[in-house]
Amino acid sequence: MRVVGVNIPDNKKVWAALRYIRGIGTSTARRILLDAGVDAEKRAKDLHADEVNKIQSIIDEQYQTEGELRQAIKQNVSRLKAIHAYRGMRHARGLPARGQNTRRNSRTVRGNVRRTAGSGKRKVELR
Repeated sequence: MRVVGVNIPDNKKVWAALRYIRGIGTSTARRILLDAGVDAEKRAKDLHADEVNKIQSIIDEQYQTEGELRQAIKQNVSRLKAIHAYRGMRHARGLPARGQNTRRNSRTVRGNVRRTAGSGKRKVELR
């Protein structure tokens, strides 16, 4: 099954399968199914074409998903960089933008960069 250009797994329940779409989480998926009048405990492969169309139309009308959402986030970050906001500068430098401590644990946003001489993993010499 394909919704909003994303392949939805057939063997999962509909509320869990909708979460494969970027921008839709658990509570949003349940709200969409409630609005569409579809049983959330149904398997994705058991949906009829009209139910899929209802879900598709609700997502298209009310939610930003996939490429549209990525584009909006990218524009927001570039706006922050353009006005030289603190958060924008943190994004530009590749540092945490939401107040996290950087002395120890900011590896996910910086990558595994060890910036001081003695604080890195030693490279193992091969013999």
